[in-house]
Amino acid sequence: MIERRRSTISGWGVYATRPITKNTRIVTYDGEKITHKESREREARYLDRGQIWCFTLNNRWVVDARVGGNVARYINHSCTPNCYSWIKDGLIWIRAARNIAVGEELSYDYNTTGNTWISCRCRPDCKNSI
Repeated sequence: MIERRRSTISGWGVYATRPITKNTRIVTYDGEKITHKESREREARYLDRGQIWCFTLNNRWVVDARVGGNVARYINHSCTPNCYSWIKDGLIWIRAARNIAVGEELSYDYNTTGNTWISCRCRPDCKNSI
């Protein structure tokens, strides 16, 4: 249903290889489960390189896709995404926010918090940060 290849947004991206209907569970966001304390330490290193790999699972755990992650870690941020994240039964799912066509790059809003600023690259004229 999806494959990784070079992105028009940034670096690598994930693309639909067949039509995906709205609300389809596409892929889980996998990686090492770590504490929020460990996440803050790792994220400081990642953000220095302009990378975001950690995804908050709940008030105790964060998933670090840089360690043990799958193809979902290559889904880029967009201010106008075609996917969204959904946490169910301890899993972070990436789901289709609308119908997605073959060849379309998947994206979701990272909804990040914190003091570090990374320019959004979802489109050439985007002035937002993630």
